[in-house]
Amino acid sequence: MRTPASEHRLVLVTRQTRLAELVQRFNTEDQARFYIEHLGADFTDYQVEDGTYRQQVRIVATMLGALGRLHQVDRAFLPNYLFGSRDTVVVLGQDGLVANTLKYLDGQPVIGVNPDPARWEGVLLPFRAADLPRLLPEVLRGTRPWRGVTMAKATLSDGQHLYAVIDLFIGPRSHTSARYRIQINDRSEQHSSSGIIVSTGLGSTGWLRSILAGSAGITAAVTGRPVALAPPAMPWDAEYLCFSVREPWPSNTSAASITHRKRLCRLQRRYPGPDRPSGAARAVGRVGWSMPRGCSTAKYG
Repeated sequence: MRTPASEHRLVLVTRQTRLAELVQRFNTEDQARFYIEHLGADFTDYQVEDGTYRQQVRIVATMLGALGRLHQVDRAFLPNYLFGSRDTVVVLGQDGLVANTLKYLDGQPVIGVNPDPARWEGVLLPFRAADLPRLLPEVLRGTRPWRGVTMAKATLSDGQHLYAVIDLFIGPRSHTSARYRIQINDRSEQHSSSGIIVSTGLGSTGWLRSILAGSAGITAAVTGRPVALAPPAMPWDAEYLCFSVREPWPSNTSAASITHRKRLCRLQRRYPGPDRPSGAARAVGRVGWSMPRGCSTAKYG
């Protein structure tokens, strides 16, 4: 027997706008205006963005409140927020907010809503606020098709684990070079680089896309011939990761031939679709990546 829609908890995840962060930092909007205009930027753009987002938050919250029990949580509180197993999560993005939210979920459905399509590309935000009255009942009934999302799991030699929805960055926190030995299958070599970016299927349209675009531009400038490097077609639930080495330095003691590969990894777990409510996206598993001791890491997105 299905749980009535009114008994589902709907969690709306929001974020502060640039203007809200500035007011928090400088106490008043006038002080924020002085700071931005002193930098030569257009403060009106900050106000328009803030006004649009606040309006969308009110609209979406009203819609969700009419469909079920609503909890609204700011991005800053996600690490300490306890999601229920039957929660349905609505993220009022940017794309990075969707990725950040997925890290704290365990199979709950996620709906990405674009609050400002004219401003945000919204690769992970396929829906608009006007779609929710039609979309959400389908998700709660379990009749809405969904796409699974596989997260990357990084394991340190001291037993710690880190998870990433889009990318893992492996390298130093500073601008110094990372020195390490990289191995894939039976090939290995010593590296000196700015670090390694490990991308998931969901992240293949993010940082990885930027890396390939920069590589294509440099190659075209050097060779005088146009070069097109499209990101690899990776499904969101891909059971492999794609890594790219940043600025590898070839020298007498370091090489630069292993710089970009896909790596098949063991999927630790997967939730079968029919056993859980359907949604726009869901974190369905994690693939592994091992890192040597001493690497500092940061999650992108």
